[in-house]
Amino acid sequence: MSVPPAVARWTTTFIVDESRHELPDPIVVEEPLEIWLAGPEGDSRSRLAVTLRSPGHDRELAAGLLYAEGIVESAADIAAVVAATEGHELQNVGRLEVRLAATLPRSGGAGRPFLSTSACGACGKEALDAAFATGFPSLPPGPRLTAGLLQSLPERMRSAQAIFEQTGGLHAAGLFSPDGELLVLREDVGRHNAVDKVVGALLLGGRLPAGETVLALSGRAGFELVQKALRAGIPVLAAVGAPSSLALRLAARAGMTLAGFVRPGRCNLYSGAERVV
Repeated sequence: MSVPPAVARWTTTFIVDESRHELPDPIVVEEPLEIWLAGPEGDSRSRLAVTLRSPGHDRELAAGLLYAEGIVESAADIAAVVAATEGHELQNVGRLEVRLAATLPRSGGAGRPFLSTSACGACGKEALDAAFATGFPSLPPGPRLTAGLLQSLPERMRSAQAIFEQTGGLHAAGLFSPDGELLVLREDVGRHNAVDKVVGALLLGGRLPAGETVLALSGRAGFELVQKALRAGIPVLAAVGAPSSLALRLAARAGMTLAGFVRPGRCNLYSGAERVV
């Protein structure tokens, strides 16, 4: 069986009681990816971001990030995506060049380069104002879902996390229908990367806004994750961990249902409780 690009082997000493063994241990891969913007012919290049991510679904990651930043509004705004790998003294640095359609304005978000880490997508932005994206679609009054279904989503997502099963070192974002069908699942060492990959898959598939869906997160619900979900038109966000105060204010203002500490038999509804019956 082939090893996924997000998984590597590391010789590890295992100590169990008084017994020592050296075995190859599956570990999650974390590598930098440079995302560049260019014209449709590869001209006028500019670097948008450097993100630390788990390799795989990089095209979706770039598309989701550009959509979250308000640089593109549809898949038609992306003329092509060209990938290359450049050598580095210590590791491979991936490079992805997103060539924008000729009719797309090159102002606004394209002029805001930032460093995106696997810890927090907003950490490298130059000013707090740059963290607030615009262009949120109006959220629908639905979907309606039962509390039991909402509480089951993290376990449903966990059972589909093939790479986490091997490494134990990945976050996940899973998009579900109101009846609990898993529509899209993406794993990544970065929480925001996992969400960008989900949104990128929807963007490239022409499925935005995603108004009748629920997004489940394997970790906490930070401000930027709420922002990315709102930008995609997702009205319900369910997180295993806690939300932040800024995330709560944004969700409440937008009319999003934000649930935290979601697990079998319990959850906290911080906003939009009317969607959960």
